[in-house]
Amino acid sequence: MLVRMPRTVSRAREHLTEGAVPIGGATLVWATWLRDGFPEQAMSLRELPEANGTGPQELGGAVTLDRVDDRVPYALRAAAGSVGTGAVRRAATVGGNLAGSALRCLLPAALVLEARATVLASHGVYETDLAEVTAKRPVLLGLRWSAPVASAYRKLPGDAGGAPPLVVATALHAGPGGQYRLRAAVRDGYEVLGASATYDSDADRPLDELRGTPLADVAGAWDLVTEQVAELLAAVPGR
Repeated sequence: MLVRMPRTVSRAREHLTEGAVPIGGATLVWATWLRDGFPEQAMSLRELPEANGTGPQELGGAVTLDRVDDRVPYALRAAAGSVGTGAVRRAATVGGNLAGSALRCLLPAALVLEARATVLASHGVYETDLAEVTAKRPVLLGLRWSAPVASAYRKLPGDAGGAPPLVVATALHAGPGGQYRLRAAVRDGYEVLGASATYDSDADRPLDELRGTPLADVAGAWDLVTEQVAELLAAVPGR
């Protein structure tokens, strides 16, 4: 198997056109290749600058999970730190987790940050939403978002070999006229549900709005949502 490691987007596009298979950290594809055979060409983005950025409002798709640090919002950092073992996090990438994994531990955090994805196709680079990333599994160059006021993340313990553990993520975003936008997401099994609410001066309003969404019906999730909302509202300046 020939592994391509492009250093420019144009070269990466060429490799895709030639049939190179994106591998991320290869944590998800290695067992399949051992069973079904290796492709002729694979492609890693570890040398591509556009896929390796990290900052308060961006995260590259080729960044390994152990490199997701306090430059990014708490929810995304905590989500990355909750994945597997240290050895897994040193190999697994942001793009692999979001576009290649059925678990998608980072997805609730990315949703509440209102992240947009930059993806690579053979015809070029374009921006899209997370729904397309999870449905079509394109080559993820990176995520971008507007920095939130505060964010929170919690993954409950799970049983080895059992169903994916419950995940709850929330984030508070500043809006116009002194209003705030609160986003919440829950991973229930393999399904991720999202909802939003507004906050101005009424501390009960966000929970009242979220209580009318499917999030309130997920077993074990509502208490975590309530705790996180209280934590986020406490971060509002002057409250």
